Order: sequence, then structure tokens, then C-alpha cells
Amino acid sequence: MDDRTARARIRDAAIECFADSGVAGTSVREIAGRAGVSAGLVMHHFGSKDNLRVACDEHVAATIRSQKGSAMGQGAAFDPVSSLRASAGGPPLIRYLARTLVDGSPHVAELVDELVEDAIEYIELGVTTGLIMPSDRPRERAIVLTLWSLGSVVLHEHVERLLGVDMTADLTADPKRSAPYVQAVLDLLTGFITPTTRELLTQAFGDGQETR
Repeated sequence: MDDRTARARIRDAAIECFADSGVAGTSVREIAGRAGVSAGLVMHHFGSKDNLRVACDEHVAATIRSQKGSAMGQGAAFDPVSSLRASAGGPPLIRYLARTLVDGSPHVAELVDELVEDAIEYIELGVTTGLIMPSDRPRERAIVLTLWSLGSVVLHEHVERLLGVDMTADLTADPKRSAPYVQAVLDLLTGFITPTTRELLTQAFGDGQETR
């Protein structure tokens, strides 16, 4: 049984449709069809497609905030693979971001700002739990890391072309498929993550090659 409310079903269906075709390329009728409701019910709950897009943005940001916060809160018990699995099975958040971050909407700035503010909080939680190294510039660091991460999502086709890693794919079955990307990131994040965190991530996503 699908125990989500009609509003949640519509929102999740919209995330899927926007991830597939973009906001401009998706009609309210298509969203309604995927959610199994009428177009009138979509409008009843959200008023407009633009309002629905804002609700999707808020849900995506909240989901990422919850996942990252949960992972950072684990401290020494941090399990990268379990964290990855916890994010699977829901709407395609990464594909949604890849589509919507470049659609020119004024809502993009609002979404990025929210993701940055959330990153500041969960990175500092990671510092407290010993997963992340402290910084004299926590806000600036969070901004750069968020923009860097979002950039790789937007350029996911080139990440796959050059590294063979599909950033939008479900990697839960075989996390080590992402090794070329993760190992490079670990090299670049020296001074950000603690040695313990690096070891945990290397064990989970490593390709078997010795890292420096």
C-alpha cells in the first residue's frame, strides 16, 4: 500500500517528471497522470506548477539535509554504504537537481542558498563528531563545497564520459562503481576530512588500488 498523502504523491511524481523532462517540458497533466490523480487535484493542492516546483525544491533540500545530518551525526560509527542505501528508493533527487539547477528559474538561487545554509550546519556537526576537520572559514568552505558538488551534478554527463561514473545512478548495489570519482575527491579533500573518515570512505568506495 502506498501510504503517502495525495500531496506527497503529487510532489514525488513532479520530482520524477521534472528530472526526466525539466520543469518547462512537463505539464500538470503529466504530473497528475504519474501521481494517479486528476489535474484539478494537483491545482487544488499547489495552485500552480510554479508553486509545485517550489515544494519540490523544499523537499529535495530537506531530504539532503536529513541524510547529510544523519551521516555526520554518526561520528566514528559512520557507515558510508548504509548512508548511501538510506538515500535510495525515493524520488530521483540527483537527476532533479541536474535538470532544475540550469533552467534559469529565479527559484534556483533560493534552492542553492538553502543547500548552502544546510551544509554549514551539517559540516559543523561533522566537526563535532570527528568526521570533518575544523576550519577558520566554515561558511566559505561550505559554499565552495556545495557549489563544487552541484557543479559535478550539473556536469554529470561529462563525469560519466571522463570517469565512467554515472552521478545520477543508484549505486547502492555496487558502491565501488563510483571509485574513480570518490578516490579523486578524497585526494582533493585532504585537510577537510579526518584520516578516520578517509579510511572509512576508501574501504567503502575504493577500487583496490593503494592511495597516497
